[in-house]
Amino acid sequence: MIRIVIADDHAIVRSGLRQIFALVPDFKVVGEAANGSDVLALVQQTPLDLLLLDLYMPGINGADLISRVKAHQPNLPILVLSMHNEPQVAASVLKAGANGYITKDCEPDILLEAIRKVDAHGRYISPDMAEKMVFDATSTATRPPHCLLSEREMAIFRLLTRGKSVNEIATELVISNKTVSTHKVRMLEKMNLANLADLMRYAMQHDLLG
Repeated sequence: MIRIVIADDHAIVRSGLRQIFALVPDFKVVGEAANGSDVLALVQQTPLDLLLLDLYMPGINGADLISRVKAHQPNLPILVLSMHNEPQVAASVLKAGANGYITKDCEPDILLEAIRKVDAHGRYISPDMAEKMVFDATSTATRPPHCLLSEREMAIFRLLTRGKSVNEIATELVISNKTVSTHKVRMLEKMNLANLADLMRYAMQHDLLG
């Protein structure tokens, strides 16, 4: 039996995953979390075999959350199920300790295959993502500027393009306003952008809104 905790801030996603897993005899959902704090509490209190983790949730998230989970449960397999298909994002969370990375547009059989592989303490990256990561590593000269952003900067990028203020981002990511502002300045410098309006235009041009 593979005991799974589902961590995603969208109730409809958690419900859909539960329905898929209900059809698999040796899968059992033993907990659900909608934010980083809930994830940490479940990991410490609930016997589980695998954490199925959305990348960006309210509170602690992304690589920071993975690092904290691994600090409590260093041998716990973590499979990231994310809507983001950027190679640099996948690389950053794998470096932080995740055992696998797949995107939410994958077929159910890919999801089940990934869970079984990661549960067996293997590593799994969906074929499409693996191909992107290979080409991303071999063609750095042609990468768009947003690929130069760190995982934290990319998170702030996405929140800014959703209309979040510096104060709102600080609250959501559980960091200080000053830290958000510093990341924002560095992000704009890396991307050679002057202001938030430029950032929004860039996001629209590269289909990064949402």
